[in-house]
Amino acid sequence: MAMKKCLLVCTPLEAATMSEMVASMDKAKAEGADLVELRIDSMSFSHISEVESLIKHRTLPAIVSFRLNTSRTPSKSECSKRTGLQVLKLALELDVEFVEVEFEVAFDILRYKCSNSQIIVSSHVTNNCGKPSIDRLGYLIACMHSTGADIIKLSVNVDYITDLPPIFQMLTHCHVPLIATAVGSRGVMSQLLGPKFGGFLVYGTVESQPIPGLPTLVSLKQVYQLERINAYTKVFGLVSNPVGHSKSPILQNLAFRNVGYNGIYVPMLVDDVIEFFKTYTCVDFAGFSVGIPHKEAAVRCCDEVHPLAKSIGAVNTIVRRPTDGKLVGYNTDCEASITAIEDALREKQAGNRGTRHKSPIAGKTFVLVGAGGAGRAIAFGAKDRGARVVITNRNYERAKALAVAVSGEALPYEHLESFCAENGNGMILANASSVGMQPDTDRSPVSKVALRAYELVFDAVYTPRNTRLLKDAGEIGAIVVSGVEMFIRQALVQFRLFTGGPAPEDFVRKLVQQQV
Repeated sequence: MAMKKCLLVCTPLEAATMSEMVASMDKAKAEGADLVELRIDSMSFSHISEVESLIKHRTLPAIVSFRLNTSRTPSKSECSKRTGLQVLKLALELDVEFVEVEFEVAFDILRYKCSNSQIIVSSHVTNNCGKPSIDRLGYLIACMHSTGADIIKLSVNVDYITDLPPIFQMLTHCHVPLIATAVGSRGVMSQLLGPKFGGFLVYGTVESQPIPGLPTLVSLKQVYQLERINAYTKVFGLVSNPVGHSKSPILQNLAFRNVGYNGIYVPMLVDDVIEFFKTYTCVDFAGFSVGIPHKEAAVRCCDEVHPLAKSIGAVNTIVRRPTDGKLVGYNTDCEASITAIEDALREKQAGNRGTRHKSPIAGKTFVLVGAGGAGRAIAFGAKDRGARVVITNRNYERAKALAVAVSGEALPYEHLESFCAENGNGMILANASSVGMQPDTDRSPVSKVALRAYELVFDAVYTPRNTRLLKDAGEIGAIVVSGVEMFIRQALVQFRLFTGGPAPEDFVRKLVQQQV
């Protein structure tokens, strides 16, 4: 079943009033909602006539719901089953588009149905009995269908993103309209892929009322454009933890739209990367960006690894080969970061034509902060260009291991400040750690005083665009290279690997300038 609507889950504050509900409805309409859920149990009202007025004056088609088994505050304890039934019966009498009732009381409501309203019978599936299974969900759907429901809704608690496939199976094979979503930040993919697998509705929130695990209406309309998604849409995503900071969904989805490619790129909050790739083996899951902290472990998930990525020991891009379904790993971080640094140095040295045949990094001391997946890519790239590579990391053993791999030097993290102070100008500093990333934007791996030893400072962090490290470096006169440039360059290569066609570079650069 093709999804044509975005549903706003309207969950006002516990002390919400009718006027606040109306304001939320107006915001939802302005942000592109097709439908709004009116959670009457979340509101304060003194008489049923207030609910009647709200329903009659709704500015959007609506779902009216009243959680009979939920008491949000002590004051709500007086909202008895009788009150809830009264509200839901009123909604039926007023021919509201949809009325949602809980499975436990569905028969109490359905016997009153004598209107054009469609009944949604809902159930919240906890993980007390373990992760959801196809058999468990299938049995529950059959029981809910026996009530005479027009539409069935499952809200499923999950612990991991690998718990989602049974939900997708239910959406694909259910013979009645089904809303099935996972709760929480690890379930957001179930919302975004609902249209692909046949989900009846997709839930979103207004930007001023964020809810963990739910995308905003603005992102649904402008970034994911779910009305375009169908059963043939290829799925791509960012495998990372954390994942919410990334701008990749904006870039890749809008780039797909720009060239007319039928794909969707979604955030994938992954705890166990090996288990993730064991779980998602369907050919429709066609490609992945790999982020913190999975770039090294992801190498073991690939059937084949590109020679450069193999030598680095980290992949940031995995593509499922269409011909045989095998996973092929690549590293686009290496060239993206090193060429961004080289181009910045060459721009400064534009008048010195005699050095253009070799890398401007050659012979320089290249100090790298961070020995994770991104750090490994940068270290191998710098060594390949002829730099003296010095690596520091909070875990000194990791720094030493990477230094051995690139024939470089390891520096204890606590010596970074003095190392910078004792060396002359002309060095390059590259931050490949997460220090300075949102929300800790006031942090920097190196003090402003120590930065005076560096000719160029690069920060792989791109959220925010102008990190504390780059601000300090710019103020003391160093060349600064933002992680945004690395982000753009690696993303362009990823797009080509994902789609098999060239990336719209001018479009992507303009988009990043607007969004990052």
